[in-house]
Amino acid sequence: MVRLVILQRIELLSLFTKKIRKLFGRYIFGNIIAKYFFNSGEIGKKYFYIMEEEFNTIKDHVNFDNKKILAIGGGMGGFESFLNKKFNNNFYSFVEKNFISKKVKYGWDNENKEAYNNLDLLKIFLLNNEMKESQFEIFDYDKDNLPIKNFDLIISLFSLDYHYDFNIYIEYFKKVSTKETKIIFDTIRPDHYLKVFKNIKILKNNENTIHKSKRIMCSEFIK
Repeated sequence: MVRLVILQRIELLSLFTKKIRKLFGRYIFGNIIAKYFFNSGEIGKKYFYIMEEEFNTIKDHVNFDNKKILAIGGGMGGFESFLNKKFNNNFYSFVEKNFISKKVKYGWDNENKEAYNNLDLLKIFLLNNEMKESQFEIFDYDKDNLPIKNFDLIISLFSLDYHYDFNIYIEYFKKVSTKETKIIFDTIRPDHYLKVFKNIKILKNNENTIHKSKRIMCSEFIK
């Protein structure tokens, strides 16, 4: 799990370990060094600290209590696990890829080829972090029929419109959202969505990232 968490959240690595990763290459780093030489407890603490920071960027804009939440590209479900510790009456639907790309490219692109997750480990991670099996469902984007029901919140941190073009989901989102549904994701082109949604709010400016993305909250599609 540590290996996947590091791939999904590169900011967990120190400058020194980033240099080691570059020196040995992603395969050796991810499969040997990350597996045998990292302190999983320390990585876990840092991971959930980052999830708390993510929560703090959103908490004043969304009511999280007793909601149906769709997580797109949620990785190991760290944000949702953190959320569940504060609000344990939500239901989560995870839509994820179930493979690890041979070469992970960090940053926005529209080729829709990036993935680094294992859905079996996702389930174990959620259960290990006190989420009941009755509180979630997991869908393989490439193999399963996606859930068709109205969601209160759709969230995709550094995945939708980051590794995957928003347009591959747009028709699906229209089917599973209402005027009140909040859709939260990171993008480098916030102005583009002024033509897609009636309501847009910038929640965070990611000025410390290479691509200078913004986290936006949208609602109500323009038909």
